[in-house]
Amino acid sequence: INAEYGEFQTFQHYFIQINLSLNCSAMSFVEVNEESDFSYQNLPYGIFSTTANPSPRIGVAIGDYVLDISAVKHLFTPEIRESCIEGQSTLNALMGAGRPVWTEFRRTVQRILSKEDPVLRDNAGLKAAAMVPMTEVTMHLPARIGDYTDFYSSKNHATNVGTMFRGKDNALQPNWLHLPVGYHGRSSSVVISGTPMRRPLGQILPSPTATTPIFAPCKLFDFELEMGFFVGPGNELGEPIKMEDAADNIFGMVLMNDWSARDIQKWEYVPLGPFGAKNLGTTISPWVVTMDALAPFLLPHQPKTDPEPLPYLKENDSYQYDINLFVAIQGQEMNKPEIVSRSNFKHMYWSPRQQLVHHSVTGCNMRPGDLLGSGTISGTEDDQLGCMLELCWKGTREVKLGESGEVRKFLKDGDDVIMTGYAQGMGYRVGFGECSGKVLPANKV
Repeated sequence: INAEYGEFQTFQHYFIQINLSLNCSAMSFVEVNEESDFSYQNLPYGIFSTTANPSPRIGVAIGDYVLDISAVKHLFTPEIRESCIEGQSTLNALMGAGRPVWTEFRRTVQRILSKEDPVLRDNAGLKAAAMVPMTEVTMHLPARIGDYTDFYSSKNHATNVGTMFRGKDNALQPNWLHLPVGYHGRSSSVVISGTPMRRPLGQILPSPTATTPIFAPCKLFDFELEMGFFVGPGNELGEPIKMEDAADNIFGMVLMNDWSARDIQKWEYVPLGPFGAKNLGTTISPWVVTMDALAPFLLPHQPKTDPEPLPYLKENDSYQYDINLFVAIQGQEMNKPEIVSRSNFKHMYWSPRQQLVHHSVTGCNMRPGDLLGSGTISGTEDDQLGCMLELCWKGTREVKLGESGEVRKFLKDGDDVIMTGYAQGMGYRVGFGECSGKVLPANKV
């Protein structure tokens, strides 16, 4: 990484991980297609169950299989087995164990799946018990999410939305370039991919000139293309997380759709921000991709200088991740999904570390399994916009759904919204699987 973007030594851990990833291509006995999200270089963690064993437990995705960690727990150290595997129906214990344990856990999984190690490769009985076909698993939320916070950290998105509602000269609020703007969401309505999302009811203004609301179904239902990260060990109340410790408190990332009711939000958000318009549901992908797996896809990020962040938010090694992101919609009458957005996580202005540091700077205690959302991720081009509000530019243009002949401004009942994403390596991908949900009709008023 070019020296102008930061001090080399601060990347030491990540360069080690990059080197490991570049040298482990095609080193598993499990065959993995080059376009699979779940390469040997990835090995994301999730919580799954099966019909034969309905108990939720830790799994690792590779190709078309899930490695059942409970079946190979004897291959881990006694400390990790007892504290992070046995009796665990979520990843919270592993998330809270810290980086040395994360590293040891990942290395053990790599060894178990390596084509050079016979422990699983040559043990037919153990392999049959431990390698579960993806088609046979049911996925669950990866963590017990104590708290959920959503940020607003894409400058492109914030500028676009501000321009729509306040004009180009007033697009960004005065605080936006000084801190990662965020709000506290509702962890109880975070759901796993595949969960349908019901169109919400609420107070809306019946026309642009109306001043009195009506109670009705949301008419401007929207998706938001985001990514989320899970907090690791966290901090004690009153003891902020410092920038130099932030990376060791970020366990891994997921795709996120923070469903939004735009017309409900427009009426309710002054003066305290969104409430019912955002608490109706947030969908995440089931597989948590570790920061070590994403290390080869670090991109230098030009340090912020206008204005320069306050000292606690400064990054000496400013970086983002090169993660390709896609949103597709499939209506009820369509034969296949059609992509409406192609974005990338590299477009973010504020980084996950800055979000975490700012969140805790007041002394707020972060806990293992807390979920922090990036905010809508938009690029600079029309096909890189991360929500329907931007894609249709507040209803002034139609969004074509490929060659299906269908168009949208906002989501219709029956629409299936499918988000995918991956980082592209040389002959492999580090992907996240799907983050999807179908829009159900509103309840009767």
